[in-house]
Amino acid sequence: MEQNPDLHRMIQEMGERAQQAARKMVKLTSKRKNEILLSMAAELELRRDEILAANRKDLELAKAAGLSPAMVDRLTLTDRRFEAMAEGVRAVAALPDPVGKRIGKTVRPNGLVIEKRRVPIGVIAIIYESRPNVTADASVLCLKTSNAVIMRGGKEAFHSNHAIAAALQSGGEKAGLPAGALQLVATTDRDAVRELVQMDDRVDLAIPRGGESLIRAVMQYARVPVLKHYKGVCHIYVDSSADQAQAIKIIDNAKCQRPGTCNALETLLVDAQIANEFLPALGRWAKSAKVELRGCSKTVAAIPGCAAATAADWEKEYLALVLSVKVVNGVGAAIKHINRYGSHHSDSILTSDKRNANRFLKEVDSAAVYVNASTRFTDGGEFGMGAEMGISTDKIHARGPMGLEELTTYKYLVTGNGQIRQ
Repeated sequence: MEQNPDLHRMIQEMGERAQQAARKMVKLTSKRKNEILLSMAAELELRRDEILAANRKDLELAKAAGLSPAMVDRLTLTDRRFEAMAEGVRAVAALPDPVGKRIGKTVRPNGLVIEKRRVPIGVIAIIYESRPNVTADASVLCLKTSNAVIMRGGKEAFHSNHAIAAALQSGGEKAGLPAGALQLVATTDRDAVRELVQMDDRVDLAIPRGGESLIRAVMQYARVPVLKHYKGVCHIYVDSSADQAQAIKIIDNAKCQRPGTCNALETLLVDAQIANEFLPALGRWAKSAKVELRGCSKTVAAIPGCAAATAADWEKEYLALVLSVKVVNGVGAAIKHINRYGSHHSDSILTSDKRNANRFLKEVDSAAVYVNASTRFTDGGEFGMGAEMGISTDKIHARGPMGLEELTTYKYLVTGNGQIRQ
């Protein structure tokens, strides 16, 4: 692929600045980092009108371009979401700093003292789409953990992201943030993503957060380690022993509260023993909630107007008021379906049977597994992490909502008094 020399130079220079800033970040005390974050929150609020005006500009362009309702919802900064963004910065400032935390300590027979302590990763590249609040979340989580961050947001949130990043940079610098510790790529050129994730001499970790095409593009080009925030094909299984009235309420929350999010319900599995009783009630709920159902043959037969599901529906992330429904023969069949078609994100069982609950918790291979609760709780704030970097569907050191600890690595500190190896 032909390289754009100007773009290459720009990204390389950003990487160099970030690398230099990362070396300064490790010297900052927790107190100073918290002062930086609080100053950022104050600056966000000071520039509220400017940021919301930038967001309105993005929304006008998005609607003119015909973006889907789910994408428009993700892009929108309501007053409540703006306030939550600023409060999220303060919430992270109030959290314990994991950097320097001792994970373990061993004293060897020869007297060597070996400590394992949390340290920053270094320079983190965040590539994301749609949600402008990610600009704030990613920044504060990286800076709290003494990392430098380079962000590349989606073109649909270009003006919002730049207004937020400018406020964060200004507020941070007032309190002593090193220059280059927080940078936003100032172009929508897609080649900037390739340049970022191939800069293995300056970037230590890439975190893509967005749709399947973005994830695949990053994985295709990356020379740096990648932590994936992949799609959310989330399931709920209604067991034969479930409280059916409660089940409808949980399904309604998981599907309808914010259908455009990655932790929203996409596939419902129903135990065959209760299908004849439960499915008609599900159909009445779907009609009132304006949810389109796509079902297996048993579901289609039980619910008037239900469309027949195709093979592709079982692994589809709709991000809309569409729900696929399948009747299965017990918890074992539900687990098999989830592990086959799911995205290892968030899955729930609704049941009164403890054995079935425990089996589901043990055997479902997902980042978050629930009993009698909505999948919508898979979120950094709901898990007590403050803001979140994303929800990792990988199986390496970070899985599920990524908070502060997931943005650190560790090193061994070995202290001796003259030992030599024999």
